[in-house]
Amino acid sequence: MNNVVKKEELVNFIGSKVESTDWYEVTQERINEFAHCTGDDYFMHVDPEKAKKTDMGGTIAHGLLTLGLTPYIMANFPVPENMPHGFNYGYDKVRFLAPVHTGKRVRIHGEVKDVIWKDEHNCKFITALTVEIEGEEKPALYCEWILYYETQD
Repeated sequence: MNNVVKKEELVNFIGSKVESTDWYEVTQERINEFAHCTGDDYFMHVDPEKAKKTDMGGTIAHGLLTLGLTPYIMANFPVPENMPHGFNYGYDKVRFLAPVHTGKRVRIHGEVKDVIWKDEHNCKFITALTVEIEGEEKPALYCEWILYYETQD
């Protein structure tokens, strides 16, 4: 997809799917880094030996780490030309549906849900995202991600 489009063409993408990301391996090292950055060092994330003894059978990624991977798909979104700034406006309907076990690979699928223009230079770009776990039926996560685009003419 050629990502840069005329701003008035953004609405043409409503209902369209954006190209899925490549597979991304969720490693123990990545989980440990996230735990360090956030201070969330719960054993289910950072202690493989202790986590092996639970019904999970090993460590799992933090739900917020999984959510934090969603910008990985951003390169696949259409963006308006003359856009000096795009901001993360927030997430709606975030649902953690299945744990991501250490060593699993995930990829993200997206669909453009809506484009809401506040005025001629500012809009909310709303996408539905699903984080798929390789080889598993149930996805790890579903959310709606709202980006705020600001354009200059």
